[in-house]
Order: sequence, then C-alpha cells, then structure tokens
Amino acid sequence: MKSRTRARCLALQVLYEVDIANHPPADIFRERLEESPLSDDLAEFARQIIFGVFPLVHILDHVMEKYAPEWPFDQIAAIDRNILRISCWEFAIQNQTPVKVAINEAVEIAKLYGSDSAPRFVNGVLGSLAEHQYDIRQQILSAQKEAGNEIKG
Repeated sequence: MKSRTRARCLALQVLYEVDIANHPPADIFRERLEESPLSDDLAEFARQIIFGVFPLVHILDHVMEKYAPEWPFDQIAAIDRNILRISCWEFAIQNQTPVKVAINEAVEIAKLYGSDSAPRFVNGVLGSLAEHQYDIRQQILSAQKEAGNEIKG
C-alpha cells in the first residue's frame, strides 16, 4: 500500500469512529498512530485530513446531497460516507490533490474497507461531485464565512 494511502486509511479509521461512536478525534488519532505508526510527514497528512474534514462534516454532507441527489446521504453506509467526505475535502477544499488522484485513492480505500459494491458506488458519487468541485468549494467557503470560521486548506 502506498504511504499516502496508509495515511488516508488511518484518517478514515479516525473519522469513522468519530461518526459512529462520537469519540474525540484527537484521542482516536493518537491511539491509531500508536497502533500503526506513520512517519512525521504522513502523520501530519492524516492529521490535516482528520481536522480538515471533521469540522466540515455537516457542510460536506449538505453539498454532497445537493450535487449527488440520486444517492440519499442518510442511507449511505458510514464507511462509504467517510470515504466520500475525505475525497471531497481533498479535491474541493485542500485543493492539493488532483481530482483523479483523490477519486482513485477513494476507490482503492473503498475496496479495502467497503462492501463489494462500494468501489463502484464511491466512483459514481465522486464523479458527480468532481463536475462541481469549484461550486462545492465556494459553497463550503461561504458557509464557513457565515459561521465566522475561515477554512485553512
């Protein structure tokens, strides 16, 4: 497994546990790093994903529902939902990962953690979202400004 993929997988594990059990992300992140150590730069990459996605979960969910309405978000498996959040954050907010790379990484992670149909599902949803990446970014930035918080990404 590629090193950045390992960092994404660790971030996914943290975000999934936060989503399911509502545990504090910093505590889970620390525990996961103890279980599966990463180099400093990869740990930082995972940290950026976790603390980039975590405060934007509701906004990310809202824009994904808007731009991919054929997939009701409340019916998406928690693992798939978090894979989608990470990928959407990477290409729409962080803006350092090319869209195709973010989608390919999400599909590969879905193969590892999701159901048999998850990779195709994740690819389809992210394909719809990628067509609107700039609109998604603007909507998230606007929502953050309204809330009084600037996005760093």
